Order: sequence, then C-alpha cells, then structure tokens
Amino acid sequence: MTHTVPETELPNPLDPEETMSRDQIESIQLTRLQETVAYAYDRVPLYQEKYDAAGVHPTDLKELSDLAKFPFTDKEDLRKTYPFGMFAVPQHEVARIHASSGTTGRATVVGYTQTDLDDWAKLGARCLRLSGVKPGWKVHNAYGYGLFTGGLGAHAAAERLGTTVIPMSGGQTEKQITLINDFAPEAILCTPTYLLTIGDAMQRKGIDPRSTSLKVAVLGAEPWTEEMRHELEVMFDIDACDIYGLSEVMGPGMAGESGETKDGSHIWEDHFRPEIIDAFDPSQVLRDGEHGELVFTSLTKQALPIIRYRTHDLTRLLPGTARPGHRRMGRITGRSDDMIILRGVNLFPSQIEEIALKVGGLSPHFQLEITRPGRMDELAVKIERRVDCTSDRAIEASRELQKLIKIHVGSSCRVDVVDPESLPRSVGKLRRIYDLRNK
Repeated sequence: MTHTVPETELPNPLDPEETMSRDQIESIQLTRLQETVAYAYDRVPLYQEKYDAAGVHPTDLKELSDLAKFPFTDKEDLRKTYPFGMFAVPQHEVARIHASSGTTGRATVVGYTQTDLDDWAKLGARCLRLSGVKPGWKVHNAYGYGLFTGGLGAHAAAERLGTTVIPMSGGQTEKQITLINDFAPEAILCTPTYLLTIGDAMQRKGIDPRSTSLKVAVLGAEPWTEEMRHELEVMFDIDACDIYGLSEVMGPGMAGESGETKDGSHIWEDHFRPEIIDAFDPSQVLRDGEHGELVFTSLTKQALPIIRYRTHDLTRLLPGTARPGHRRMGRITGRSDDMIILRGVNLFPSQIEEIALKVGGLSPHFQLEITRPGRMDELAVKIERRVDCTSDRAIEASRELQKLIKIHVGSSCRVDVVDPESLPRSVGKLRRIYDLRNK
C-alpha cells in the first residue's frame, strides 16, 4: 500500500560554517586545536603524562602540521583510565554518559557536557539535511537506544532538524514493518544490514518495500559498499546515504553524505581535524588522496577532548564537493583491526561483499569462518542464496564466487551457499568474521 504524504516545505537553512572556505576552516582549526591541546594537557592527567614522555608541549603547536608531533590516543587509553579518568570536567558538568559494549575487553566510557550534546545534535542535523531529510518529515529511528551512541545521537539530530521522530530502536522487525506501514515515515535511520533485514522480512510478508512511504535512508555504524547501496536503493526505491561517527570522538554526525552527490561523507572540520596515517607506519601522515587509517582530533569537545584518536577505519581524504570547504572521507574499505591475514594475503569483509553482490543468485548475507585444521589457515565463506536461486544455480554461483575471490583477492577459499534466512540477522552492527583458529 502506497501512502501519499503531503509535502510541507519548512525553513531549512545551512549553518554559516557549512559554507566557509577552506582557508576560513583551517584558520578556525588552528585556533581551536591550540586551545584543545592546552585544555586537555591541563585537565587530563593521561595527556600530560603522554606529552611529557614524548617531549612535546601544547606551545609546540604553532601550525596545523605540528599536530603530527603529538602522541596518538586509542581505545586502550580509555580502558586504562576507566571509567572517568579521561574526563576534563567535574562530574556535575557531565550531562550524559555513553559507553561501548566492551565485547573485546573493558568498556570505553565517554561523557558529554550540555554544550557537547548541543554541538552533537547540530552536527547530526547537518548530516541529515545534507542527505535530503527535510524538516516536517517523520523519521523512523531504528538505531539501538541505550549506552550505544547511535539511537540517542540520531534522535537528537532528527529533533534538531525539525522532524517528527519515531523512536523505534533496534530489533522487533515485525513491529518495525507495522510502524513503517502505519506511521508512513519519509526517512529511516539504521545500519545498512538491518535495513536489508527489514526489506527481506517485508518481502516474506508479501509487502513490496518499494510501496512504502520511505524516501531517504541514512545508514551508518558499519562499513558498507556501493553494491550494498545499489541493492537497498533498488529494493526500497529510496536514496541511501552514509553517516559516520565514533562514540569515542562524538557519535553519529561527525560526517555525512550528500543525497545529491553520494560521493562520500563530508567531515565537519569546524569541529574535527582529520588525518590519514600509514596503518603500518603510524609515524607517517599521508597526503590527501592516499589510503590509510583515519585519525581524529576533536576541536570543541569539553567533557572528553580527544587528541589524535586512531579509529582503525581505512579510507582517504578527498576535496569537498557538496560542502567545498569541508573534506570528504572516501568510503571505508575496512578496519585495520578487522583485516584477515590469510596465508600472507590481506582480506577485508567489505571485499567479499563487493564481489558477492556481482554474482547472480547470491544475497548480501554472508559470514567468514577462519579455521586452522592443520598448519595452514583456511577460509570458508558461508553465503545465502536468494529465494529465486535454484539448487543448480547455487552450485554454479559458489564456483563463480570462489573463482572471483581468487582473482581479485588472491586467496583460495571454500564457498558454501546456504538456504535463505539461515544465517544470523543484524539488528545493530553485523558480525561478519568468526575466527575459530583457537577453538
């Protein structure tokens, strides 16, 4: 059933900083960077220890390139100072606390002052507006609420933009479908793999995802490919755009993608200074256009200033387009800590997704299993066939995928094509890699 929703054009002005020139932005960055580094040094013991040990002082930061003299921050620093040792303000000034799930160790805890929360909402609203979400629309928020920054971060952004927020949270896919059909939202916010899960569930119920009221999807929290974008846009007849954020730096809204250009997310450089470093030689800061690991420094955060934070996301910096003064991130190709080294070959899950979506009969639902039955590592790709894929076609498709992985990645693997709906579905971030070598 198609819902016709009357369009109401409400004022939707850009923030003045969105239209600043590159020179204006870099001038702001230098001033704010000098203030932030001094602020962090004075208020956070860990920064003072790290900088003293490295022989650098905030007064050494005289131009933007001097940032490279300062040590990196990473997740381990946040874990070492758990829970509140990285906070730069007294507890009564902390308006909210978020934390990572802590699945690989102690949780990383982050805090926000009210000014931090206001800035976060403002930047998130910029992202939604850039992607094509309009004030007055209804926005279905299927990011998880709670300690994870996705749900509340996206919620505040949508409210700041002037939309009507439907705070559905993640999970309960049947209820998601009911609310999308009954409430007729124009936009949806969630992870790309969860939108795919919703679309699959709609089709099983006999609902054509293209018949819904949805026009724009703003998707983040996990790397996804152009092939996945195409799959979702065709499935739902929507525009699908990326949004980027890290809880340790702020949360969703640090960078957002234009619905008109769809050429990578613009980083809001009046609030963050990005760098690209060589993931294998972190002392090397790379030029714009070169692939490496993304590093962020906050320029305005009060509760938890973060200096040269290693994201482990692999991408590159490109000139701005839709917002020319703000550089863009290329699409994230993977994470340096998600990289599988298989018999000397570097492999990322996103490479498998890109290849698999080119093979007829195969769906984007897959997982990678690494085992070591003898002395050598072995990779198995388990991937679901599409509903209309016959058994004979599934056998052919598995051979095609095996061959393409060998050609494009350079590694042999086993491909098991499994039945539709047989692999775990995503509600939040999808787990792609199962490393069974030590089990």
